[in-house]
Amino acid sequence: MASEPTAERNLDGYDAPPIPWAYVRDLLAHGIAQITQPPGSGGPGRHTCWLATVRADGRPHVMPLGVLWTEEAAYFNAGPATQKARNLARDPRCTLTVATEPFDLVVEGVAEKITDDAALRRVAAAFAEAGWQPTVRDGALYAEYSAPSAGPPPWHAYKVTPTTIYALGTAEPCGATRWRF
Repeated sequence: MASEPTAERNLDGYDAPPIPWAYVRDLLAHGIAQITQPPGSGGPGRHTCWLATVRADGRPHVMPLGVLWTEEAAYFNAGPATQKARNLARDPRCTLTVATEPFDLVVEGVAEKITDDAALRRVAAAFAEAGWQPTVRDGALYAEYSAPSAGPPPWHAYKVTPTTIYALGTAEPCGATRWRF
């Protein structure tokens, strides 16, 4: 998901050990198979990812969306007229969250709209591997459907590069750890 952290801090107030970065990294590296979206597939009934952005007036904007977690980053799509896309065009800082079985994750970072055709084709292929079949045309993704929060096609693809990741344990020994990148 991200390069190796430059700093780690145990945030747990109950003497639980830090959550090992390798544990989090390995889950995210295999995210296509492990962080699925269908009901009953994990987390609290399923794995719902949430994206938080900031509106022009400073108010938060949070929406559920499909996220493709890969070894080096997180990817999602959004129609250019959606609030999240407009927010990111003005301020690319954002936060992604997801509840997984061993821990809840909070990923703070910067979203970059992918415009390179070859990069878009790699993202489309990775989405296809996960079950969504987009095609690339005119610098955007197209498909029969996307998440309701994505708006109508075309969809821009975004890559989130983490600056900080938090893992909050949901299984023994629990714990809470922050990594900076």
